[in-house]
Amino acid sequence: MPKRVDHEERRTEIADALVRVAARQGLHAVGMRDVAAEAGVSLRLVQYYFQTKEKLLFYGLERLARRFTERVAARLAAVGADPGPRATVEAVLLVSLPTDEESRTFHLVYTSYAVLAMTDRTLAAQPFTDNPAAAEDAVAGLLQQAREAGLTRPDTDPRTEAISLLALTAGLGTSILAGHRSPESAVAVLTHHLDRVFRSG
Repeated sequence: MPKRVDHEERRTEIADALVRVAARQGLHAVGMRDVAAEAGVSLRLVQYYFQTKEKLLFYGLERLARRFTERVAARLAAVGADPGPRATVEAVLLVSLPTDEESRTFHLVYTSYAVLAMTDRTLAAQPFTDNPAAAEDAVAGLLQQAREAGLTRPDTDPRTEAISLLALTAGLGTSILAGHRSPESAVAVLTHHLDRVFRSG
């Protein structure tokens, strides 16, 4: 009896290969042949699942987003059943920092998508361009909950604080990748700012 092929699993394996290659040589330089070699499959198989490089790139971005969500969920699960606004905001921001191999890869490749979208009209037209706004909305919503629960100062502006925290995290992430700051130092800076936003206890 022939082995049943799990097509979604195969697509995910190919997308993961794309992410690994992109982290090494830059997204702009990745070809479908490179991805096939990394995944240990034929070029024909990659083309069968994705037809074009653009479709492969879109799926790779979706894969990055899913892995990010999974990592945030795992961090929150370790906190407990009811993590609360601060722990949730902290999880989102800390997972964004390149403090280990997977998060480093995420930061590198996600940034590559952003840069490529500036010159690639097809990529720029995708929902990817809305992702920063979605993250801002999510963090602002959590800060609004925290303010209503008395966990921040009454005059806290959730939107402004969300923008500030996300911008800070992005900058810290780049400084880690550039070797200007250690992951531990970046986490300490981010924790300092969270302590400023949230009331102790």
